[in-house]
Order: sequence, then C-alpha cells, then structure tokens
Amino acid sequence: MEFVDYYQVLGLDKNTSDEAIKKAYRKLARKYHPDLNPNDKEANKKFQQINEANEVLSDPEKRTKYDQYGKDWKHSEQFEQARRQGQPFGGGRGGSGTEFSGSFEPDGFSEFFSSMFGHGGGRSRQSFRGQDYEAELKLSLREAAQTHQQTLKVNDKNVRITIPAGVENGQRIRLKGHGAPGTNSGPAGDLYIGFTVLPDPQFRRDGADLYTTSEIDLYTAVLGGEAMVDSLNGKVKLKVAPGTQPGTNVRLKGKGFPVYKKEGQNGDLFVTYKVNLPVNLSEKEKQAFTELAQLKK
Repeated sequence: MEFVDYYQVLGLDKNTSDEAIKKAYRKLARKYHPDLNPNDKEANKKFQQINEANEVLSDPEKRTKYDQYGKDWKHSEQFEQARRQGQPFGGGRGGSGTEFSGSFEPDGFSEFFSSMFGHGGGRSRQSFRGQDYEAELKLSLREAAQTHQQTLKVNDKNVRITIPAGVENGQRIRLKGHGAPGTNSGPAGDLYIGFTVLPDPQFRRDGADLYTTSEIDLYTAVLGGEAMVDSLNGKVKLKVAPGTQPGTNVRLKGKGFPVYKKEGQNGDLFVTYKVNLPVNLSEKEKQAFTELAQLKK
C-alpha cells in the first residue's frame, strides 16, 4: 500500500494547528469538488485524498495515531498488543521477545504488519475494514421537501440513493458498505453523505416551519378582501381582515415543510403581509385621499 502523506495533501507541515487544517481543507475541497470538475478523474482522486486527510487530521485521536504509525495508524491497537506481549517485529531490530524502544518509519510498519498478519511464521491473514468515504450533495429547498432518488458518483462508481423528504441543511446520512473495500476480505467502509440545502428566494426555513411574505394593496388592507399566497404545494387563498396593518402575521397550519421521516406531517407556514402604498395617483385619487384626511380631523 502506497504511503500517502496527509499533511502534504493539505499543503501543511506536521506541527500545523487544528484551525489551519480546517482552513486548508475548506479551500482545497472547494477547488477540487466534483461539481466544479466534472469528468476530471484526477480532480476526483485529489478530492478523495483531501477528504481522507481531513478525516484523519481533524480528529485528535486519529491524528495522534497517524503521527506515530503513519499509514498503518488503523492497526495501532494490534501493534500495541503485540508490543505488550513481547512479540518480535521490525525488520531485524530485535530478537524474539525483545521490545523495540525506537520508532518505525512508514515502510518499517508495513514490514511489521505484513509479517504479523500476512506472511510471517504461518500466522493467519487478518482482515481490516475499508476506509469511509465522504460526499456532499446540494439540494434546493423544494428538492429537500420531496422524497426522491438521485445518483452520486463516488470513486468512479454510481451510487443510487433515496433522499427522504425533510432533510436538514448540514444533515449527514450513512450508507453502509459503500466506502472503500476492506483488506483481506474485510468489510467495506461506509459512505457518509452531507446535505447542503440551498437558500430559497421565496421561503425561509426554520426546522419544519416556513416563513414568507405576501403583498397586498392599500385598499385590501383597509377594506378587507382576499390574497393569494404561495406555498410549497401551490397557491392558497386567504381572507384579509379589514384594517390589516403592515407586518401582520398569519399562520397556515400544516402548510410548511415536511417533517423528516414522518410521512404526512408538516410544519406551519407563516405569512407576513406587506402593504403596498399607491403611487402615481390621479387627480381624482388625490382628491379622494384629501377628503378622507379631512374626515379624520
């Protein structure tokens, strides 16, 4: 297995801070994201390496193991167990039962684990679980409001998934067994998909509730009447009470966003009225408003 220097992948050195790791990951992930590099296999490969590097280096426990054991950091527990039991290891650095007090370079670890689990002394080959993959999926608000299927390309493989209605922005789901294949017939890793729900020009979402505005003219606000309001499922006719003030809120129960994995349940839709004042009045209209003003005195 070829050694991959995760620090080099992110363009950092070993003594870098956690915050620097986050910044480097975000910058490179945007640059090499598959959405911005369609049909570019090299960019896709680079994106996978960036995700792997971030997964390891952003986790303090994993980073410590990686710094100590290199690419064999996943097998550190087996190494420690062998060391405690005084098993021989390490390219002739010690005899049987002798504990090694130095440190291995990456190739040294490979030799150790190969001899311990693969080819040394008739030992049986031990299987290991494959690496997990990370993917991001961007959805519009209206897409997130409907249960639907999409196909993702992960590591040159098409993965068809069903997205339940009501997914949240930032939510992650796990697809078991869709990660990297395991070693020596070990189980495959998992695929974690993070959802980004894009802002909508008409609706603001808060959990399962939606917020929007509806414009009504001055005459409807003063005298009352009807207003047509958009919802995710079409237009809804509302009665406007006489004397409705600008900024008045109306709640439409059950007309909001679907509740995640609770079929048939929706949040509420909150409508705020915006009153449009008339402009470019005719002389007759001005006279009418003048007379109204006189009546109020």
